[in-house]
Amino acid sequence: MDGRKRIRRPIKPKGVASIRASISFPPGVYVVLEQIARQKKVSLAWVVRDAVEQYVKEQGRLEEE
Repeated sequence: MDGRKRIRRPIKPKGVASIRASISFPPGVYVVLEQIARQKKVSLAWVVRDAVEQYVKEQGRLEEE
């Protein structure tokens, strides 16, 4: 490479329902997310997706579906 930073741009694949992402959490937050998932009997991924969706809606950047 020539030393320049590559800029990652969002990809919007056609016909894809969701995009996979890798996210790191502080250990304490991860433990709480696991507890919430267990209590609700859902996956940790579901808890994170639900939380992020609510956050984005609160920011006024996502239309109600």
